[in-house]
Amino acid sequence: MPEAYFSLVLHAHLPFVRHPEYPEFLEEDWLYEAITEVYLPLIFVFSNLAQLGARPRLAMNISPPLCEMLADELLRARYTRHLENLLALVEKELGRTAHQAPEFHATARMYHENLSAARRLWEEVYRRDLVRAFRELQDAGVLEIITCGATHGFLPLISTEEARRAQIEVAVQNYQKHFGRRPRGIWLPECAYEPGLERLLAAAGLEYFIADAHAILYGDPRPRYGVHAPVRCPNGVAVFARDPETSQQVWSSITGYPGHPDYREFYRDVGWDAPYDYLKPHLHSDGQRRHLGLKYHRITGRDVPLHEKAPYDPEAARRRARLDAEHFVRSRLEQAARLRPMLSGRTPLIVSPYDAELFGHWWYEGPQFLDFVFRLLHQQREAIEPLSPGDYLNLGQPIQTQQPAQSSWGAEGYFKVWLNEGTAWMYPYQHVAEARMTALADAHAATADALTRRALNQAARELLLAQSSDWAFQIYQGTTVEYAVRRFRAHIYRFNLLADDIERGQIDAARLAEIEGRDSIFPEIDFRIYCSQRA
Repeated sequence: MPEAYFSLVLHAHLPFVRHPEYPEFLEEDWLYEAITEVYLPLIFVFSNLAQLGARPRLAMNISPPLCEMLADELLRARYTRHLENLLALVEKELGRTAHQAPEFHATARMYHENLSAARRLWEEVYRRDLVRAFRELQDAGVLEIITCGATHGFLPLISTEEARRAQIEVAVQNYQKHFGRRPRGIWLPECAYEPGLERLLAAAGLEYFIADAHAILYGDPRPRYGVHAPVRCPNGVAVFARDPETSQQVWSSITGYPGHPDYREFYRDVGWDAPYDYLKPHLHSDGQRRHLGLKYHRITGRDVPLHEKAPYDPEAARRRARLDAEHFVRSRLEQAARLRPMLSGRTPLIVSPYDAELFGHWWYEGPQFLDFVFRLLHQQREAIEPLSPGDYLNLGQPIQTQQPAQSSWGAEGYFKVWLNEGTAWMYPYQHVAEARMTALADAHAATADALTRRALNQAARELLLAQSSDWAFQIYQGTTVEYAVRRFRAHIYRFNLLADDIERGQIDAARLAEIEGRDSIFPEIDFRIYCSQRA
């Protein structure tokens, strides 16, 4: 038996952002940046480790909206254009930094090397298909891919059983389409749980979910092993809870690794620093400055103003990533030694869930850190065994039955991030649409002609997109508030437009086709998933 089991769980999710009505769209850059900085590097790191014989093992949620965007031909083509634009800029940067800013030249060379590798991986190795790349990692035993809510809907704030069920079952069906099997586990959107959700999970064939620590710590009865062993809900669905110690070490920008002065400064970007005329060919057609992803400064210090940040040193940052990885693995050995006596000799399970986008986007050196962590774990494989939650269930360990407590991983652990003074106006519209969708499904389940069926399926897509927890989160955070409000209102508006047409029996086929082309998520959807009674 190892001294400890370690389960890294990455949550890869972005809201569905696809705007074919515009030739380019700022918020689509969220996807393109994540492909370049997160998904391609992680795929490369995990594949390379496996080829070297130091096979990592972890779980990763690739959310349904992210799968749909990664599989979308329009977005793939636009990402290719985005990557070529970045490469053209960095090739200019090699000359500029060599002659005018030599303190940044090593960083420019790093970007050229990394972006050239990204283009090779994107075009030649993965042929623009990252869903296939992730699927191959799962088939090779590196990843256990789990699912999420269909559009990351905050399940406890969804008003009807049918709408909650649809978030789960649409996600499971979409996973099956992309990965050729059914998922064993689910990352509940925002780790938001309330008693009763496990019934819907079990009905969808899901064996476990990821929760925050207090879901188990405040459950009934008290957990015998704290968060260092899963529990089972009364219906048998298992719950794996976040370990606070590893969370603090990695998540915190103040006390955690990502805040070290040697790491890259996220908020200072060449898109704002370089001369406008020099940058203009690489900006969107509106000519507005924006983040371009080339950042030449290091954090330097928490209290150092942006304009006083020191130049970034790629080699120093890589050395720091290795030191932090060594500290992380050493801390797990020390943590295991502390925990085993407290757990009556039972091998502790340390579950470490994080947003995947932390690794590479917010924390540029994050993929390097994970590379070093898994290399070190391979050296310590007799002491610490990395596994997925599904692997742990396969061990057949006895698991305590408990009723977990209501919880989320938001601020203070409950729901205020998504339901507050700034977002409360949204839910009456959402809840009316949820009830209306089931009424429409019930009324037309057996009688809908082809055009009505298309309209009902599109109404279901609009409702799912309106339910995305990302809109409320962005409003609470004060980031891209205007876009989040506009997206929510647009999906509710289009839902009601379609619902009115369906109820009148007068569907505008041209307008329906335009909406279908714009909000094209889940082409496989069947509106009857919202029926109150299903055969």
